[in-house]
Amino acid sequence: MSQTPLPASIDDTLHLMDQAGYVADRSLATVLHLALKMKRPLFLEGEAGVGKTEIAKVLSTTLGRDLIRLQCYEGLDIASAVYEWNYPAQMVEIRVAEAAGDTEHQELSKSIFDERFLIKRPVLQALEPSLNGAPVFLIDELDRADEAFEAFLLEVLADSQVSIPELGTVKADEPPIVIITTNRTREIHDALKRRCLYHWVDYPDAERELEIVRRKVPGAAERLAHEVVAFVQKLRADEDLFKQPGVAETLDWATALSELNEIALDPDMASDTLGVLLKYQDDIERVRGSKVRLMIDEIRKDVPQVQSMPAI
Repeated sequence: MSQTPLPASIDDTLHLMDQAGYVADRSLATVLHLALKMKRPLFLEGEAGVGKTEIAKVLSTTLGRDLIRLQCYEGLDIASAVYEWNYPAQMVEIRVAEAAGDTEHQELSKSIFDERFLIKRPVLQALEPSLNGAPVFLIDELDRADEAFEAFLLEVLADSQVSIPELGTVKADEPPIVIITTNRTREIHDALKRRCLYHWVDYPDAERELEIVRRKVPGAAERLAHEVVAFVQKLRADEDLFKQPGVAETLDWATALSELNEIALDPDMASDTLGVLLKYQDDIERVRGSKVRLMIDEIRKDVPQVQSMPAI
């Protein structure tokens, strides 16, 4: 994978995202361009399924950089995220030294706390030099991690370095391209946000979501794509759902209906496949049946325009 130069302008950034099939708006391209230019972490906040994680994957692909992903979860600690020592190998080293009579404490300490015995986790891997240039470091769903780990990241984000008591400070020659995502299940501390550029990734409007469906589900009939997007947009706008469907669910639904050879939304088939679009039973029961039929009738007002559009 060859390395691509960083985009020189906002338009270049839009083109870069477009190359990978990511339909970005100009505000996202602007903050992304600035993050790359200023070498600052980019903090992406938004509902699940709106495409935050995909941004890091697109950057990795289009720029030819390694992607290092740290998936956050409750209880994530330094041993899992940053580094730990290979204790079995260290014990073997100690036994070998004892057998050889090399029991000088200071020398033995230096020997066993050598980089040979260091197991590098994602944070440390992201600080290492690479032939492809600084990697894309994705810190995914930071809101799932504990506040203590969030505080640990401050040194990494501010100075691109990690302090290891036994070895000293490990600092990156070139700061990684850091993308942090959060679904806002809890607030992230201001100290961390101050070290980043910020962008709220919202649900796309109908035009942009339709373009996403066309690109990601090219086998879907044009009318089906229009009606799926119109249905999802109406759900988000009109229905008080526990969890609104994200773009990922829109794509899944369009794919599922296309696989079933549907060329337009059928009320019965739409009801039967709502589990692809909605992930909570209360939401499904709120929408299925007569409500689905009513919503389809309402969005069908635009069907003549859809029918006249050429298929892609």
